[in-house]
Amino acid sequence: MTINKNQARLRRARQTRAKIAELKAVRLTVHRSNSHIYAQVIDASGAKVLVSASTVEEDMRKQMKNGGNVKAAAEVGKRIAEKAKKLGIEAVAFDRSGYKFHGRVKALAEAARENGLKF
Repeated sequence: MTINKNQARLRRARQTRAKIAELKAVRLTVHRSNSHIYAQVIDASGAKVLVSASTVEEDMRKQMKNGGNVKAAAEVGKRIAEKAKKLGIEAVAFDRSGYKFHGRVKALAEAARENGLKF
């Protein structure tokens, strides 16, 4: 059986999520599509989304012409960090969902770090 790119990514993501669940940490998870990027902070049990930010949100769409670039990802990282801090969340585990830590995923992570999230 051959596995495609997406199945390989999901396999990598499963390993990360298993480790984060073992640590019982709040996680910042990232999903990217060609035209948008999404970020969510999920509680330690993995059952509830605490905060989310994405390029699909109405006010983000007004600011950004394109949601699928590094600049948009950095803005989402900044917003997710601000929302998490409002709820008193300081430290999270970064779940990159099997994506390489490069480009948009890296931009989102660095923007979140700069705005006060620790991971």
